[in-house]
This record gives sequence, structure tokens and C-alpha cells, in this order.
Amino acid sequence: MSDDSFMREVEDELRSDKVSSFWSKYKYLVIGGAIAIVVGTAGYRFWESYSQKVAGASGDQFLSAIELSKEGKHDEAIVQLEALGKDGVGQYPALAKIRLAAEYAKKGDPKKAVEAFDGIANDTSFDEALRNVARLRAGLLLVDNGSYDEVSDRLQSMSETGKSFRHSAREGLGLSAWKHEKFEDALVWFQAIVDDQGAPNGIRTRAGVMMQLLAGKGFSPKASEAS
Repeated sequence: MSDDSFMREVEDELRSDKVSSFWSKYKYLVIGGAIAIVVGTAGYRFWESYSQKVAGASGDQFLSAIELSKEGKHDEAIVQLEALGKDGVGQYPALAKIRLAAEYAKKGDPKKAVEAFDGIANDTSFDEALRNVARLRAGLLLVDNGSYDEVSDRLQSMSETGKSFRHSAREGLGLSAWKHEKFEDALVWFQAIVDDQGAPNGIRTRAGVMMQLLAGKGFSPKASEAS
């Protein structure tokens, strides 16, 4: 055997010894890492499937509560919605809380309904669109159950040009102003609706009727400017 052959055999043995030593020392970490990868992948698949099932269950629970409400079973609907608000997934907790507030209103408890809507509107963990819906609902409830200032606190910022719910917000502000005999303020809000080309026909028509009523009391755009 040549010296070169002998040296290669020695090197091969050394490599084998190093591998054996490495394996003896770290085999459990290597095996553990491989298991973790497999378990992690399987866990992700399980969680993905589980999340879809839970989301589906939340949706079913929400629809069930709506059906109970339609049947006039408001107490039962409230129980389901309260549970969904605590344990639901995705946007269902927010939707459940909005529906829950509406159930309070249907039961004739506007104070509790407004508190529930305000809670959603002030919760930054919820989607901004849902918060705006809650803010609008609270403001509209207060048209019949609160002061003009309370309505304004919730709807004023929503009445600005370009805002999605500005037409409904302006109508709520105008009606509240009318109710509290703030006729000049009412005129401003109803005029804003009439002047807005994007206002829905129904709201625009109602605003026109209110402006006629205001004119009958001596409040019209020209009379207001003259004063």
C-alpha cells in the first residue's frame, strides 16, 4: 500500500470518527429539530383547518341570533350575541356587539343601546368602518332620546364633505336641531343635503320637506342670510 493510499484511509477513518462523535453528541437535537419541523407543519395545517371551522361556527351563531331576533326572541338573541362578542373570531365579535346594541334598542332600552354603540365606536381594535356604523347608530338613537349636543358629539365629524355616512349624519343633526328648536342649525344641515349632488333621493326629498317646514316658520336660506 502506498503512502498516499494509507493517508486516505486514515483521513476517511478520521472523518468517520468525527461524524460518529458529532452524531453521538447532537443526534437528539437533530432528531428533535426534524420532529419540530414536521409537527410545526402539521400544526399549521391543523390550525388553518380549525380556524376555518371556528369562523364558520361564529358565522352560524351570528345568523342564528338574527333569526331569533326576527322571531321576536330578543332575550335569546342577546344571550347568543353576548357569547359571540366574547368568544367569536374575526369580525364577528364586532358584528355581534353592533347587533347586540340594536337588540337593546328593539327592547326599548335606548340608553343601554347608546352605551353599547359608543363602546364599539371608541374601541380601536375594531375596523374603522364598523366603528363609524356604531357611531352613526348611537347618534341617530339620540335624536329621539338625547340632546342636540349629544347628537352633535357623535355625528358632527361624520357630516364632513367626502365622508361615507355624511348624508345620514346631516339628516340626524338636522332632525335633532329641529326637535330642540335650533331652526337655523336645522336649516344649515338640510341645505347641505339638498346641495350635495351625491345625496340619495330619499334623504334629499326628506330634507326638502323639512326646508319647506322651516320656511313656514320664517327660516329659509335667504331669510337666514339676511339675519
